[in-house]
Amino acid sequence: MLPAYLPNPIAALCGGGAPIDGGRLYRDGRRFFGDGKTWRGLFAGILAGVAAGVLQIWAAGTYGISMLPQQTLLSVALLSVGALLGDLAKSFFKRRLGKERGAKWPIADQYDLVAGAFLLLLVFNPAWLFSEVTLPVFICILIITPLLHRVTNIIGYFLKVKEVPW
Repeated sequence: MLPAYLPNPIAALCGGGAPIDGGRLYRDGRRFFGDGKTWRGLFAGILAGVAAGVLQIWAAGTYGISMLPQQTLLSVALLSVGALLGDLAKSFFKRRLGKERGAKWPIADQYDLVAGAFLLLLVFNPAWLFSEVTLPVFICILIITPLLHRVTNIIGYFLKVKEVPW
């Protein structure tokens, strides 16, 4: 999951600049995503996730590390892109519900990246998804994801990358 876990914090760290929605409003009068979702953050996050996945592929092949998932360039790309698309989708729905940037939305805030990554894998690479994400792995993902989310948000808050520690 490293290629899916890494894009969001890197997007927050490297973000800024032009917002993805260009400041446009949806028909409800609210922004599509808001200022927190930028093109620079999107591309930096995807690049970081892909780089982490390529490093996993290299490490598994070079050192025979069998405990790593059998990543492919396609799985790495789908995990990285899917994580950020899941975050964008969550932001879209947060705006529709009237929630402001940084407002808590339990469960959705923690699992948006997993849902987005798995959805893309399900559509474009289901064989990889079902061979690598077994039931025990899925349960571990469900347990680890909110813990990692909390820790990275606290770190981001102390580094002044995030305005709130959640």
